[in-house]
Amino acid sequence: MHSRTWAAIVFAAALVIPFRAAAAPAADQATLLRVFLIDGTSLVSYGEPARVSDRVIFSMPTSTTPNPPLHLVNLPIARVDWERTSRYAATARASHYVETQAETDYAALSNDVASTLNEVAMTAEPSQRLAIVQRARQTLADWPQTHFNYRAAEVRQLLGMLDEAIADLQASRTPGRFALSLSAFTDPPAIVEPLLPPPATPRDAIEQVLTAARSVDMSAERTSLLATAVAEIDRNKAVLPPDWAAGTRRDAQLEIAKELSVNRSYQSLSARMMLLANWRAKQADVRGVERVLGLIQQRDTELGGKRPDAVSALIDAVQVKLDAARQLRLARDRYALRAPMLAQYRAAIGTPMELLAQLKPSLESVRELSGSAPEALVSLHLIALRIVERASAIHPPEELVAAHALLISAAQLAATAAAIRREAVLAGSMTRAWDASSAAAGALMLGARARTDIQSLLKPPQLR
Repeated sequence: MHSRTWAAIVFAAALVIPFRAAAAPAADQATLLRVFLIDGTSLVSYGEPARVSDRVIFSMPTSTTPNPPLHLVNLPIARVDWERTSRYAATARASHYVETQAETDYAALSNDVASTLNEVAMTAEPSQRLAIVQRARQTLADWPQTHFNYRAAEVRQLLGMLDEAIADLQASRTPGRFALSLSAFTDPPAIVEPLLPPPATPRDAIEQVLTAARSVDMSAERTSLLATAVAEIDRNKAVLPPDWAAGTRRDAQLEIAKELSVNRSYQSLSARMMLLANWRAKQADVRGVERVLGLIQQRDTELGGKRPDAVSALIDAVQVKLDAARQLRLARDRYALRAPMLAQYRAAIGTPMELLAQLKPSLESVRELSGSAPEALVSLHLIALRIVERASAIHPPEELVAAHALLISAAQLAATAAAIRREAVLAGSMTRAWDASSAAAGALMLGARARTDIQSLLKPPQLR
């Protein structure tokens, strides 16, 4: 092997081999990050904050104990400086990597490269030696970009030595020809967001909780955070400044009381407005329901607009009632237009429905197999046929066609039940008697359904 090539490889191996991992610090603790608010303050995040649509969600430690209790915080993105939060997270990840894993990873790289370079000395074929060195070079070139540019200067120096070795090996294979390989390196990114220390005292942790309570936009979460702050003050009373603890606890409890009072006001508003909207909708009073929407806006303004989510949900619910009122108004207007036709049908169908009601005792006797006198069967059959004849001569309005057809079917089944029962009596056949029972049961069921549907459809429409 060319003397300069061998010297380069040996020197590169000498640079790599000595690096070994130092004892890495324990890495089982989550990295404490920060969520920066638009006012410049920040909240501690236990692990990575997550951005979900227009919300930022993270877990915040509420004490300074080794395994602190966590409180889930949900902030609107409008209150978060997300760009700065992301920069801080990137800096924290890099710092955490350097403190915990970087030396181990670099030692593994060193061992791999050293092993590869030592393999060159055991290889006689020039093309194989070149391939081995090129693989080592590629491993080194790729490593900094995926390891936060850790020890980039050392890697750059190694690459320079290997480039010389590769050039010599290529020249020895093809005199007068060579290939040029270029690599671009970027310096480690500047730490644009200096890392902040974690809360050091119980007071620091409690103030973090109070800052979060002022920043969230949901009452339930704000109340929960304030209650957590009060609990932490009580738990750490012995180590907190007495005046600060007493004043902060009092203020937090006052805020909780205010939140609960506002909640009750909005709950009362929702109950009253929904009751009024429902009553107006049942009257098909479209304008009355619209006035309820105006009342909601007015009352919300009087209350300070402190529950936008509750008001939005209430408006949506009243809007549903408004749509129902409009639909009912349309149905009642249609009913009014068709009232003469419906009145005509009501008068015409009255007699068939009365006759159908007269058949109930006889049909029940047939259904129950409790005995039917000959004259009762004859009357049942004749009346049923009369119902079919009269109902078939009536032309029902469009909306009553299905119910009218049920009435005719019920009468037809009643006539069939009478005929089959007569056959069963004459033949002394229980099989036919049960067939008659089934027909009578069907007639009773269809008749009840037809009567209910016709009566309902002939009434003015109601809100369901």
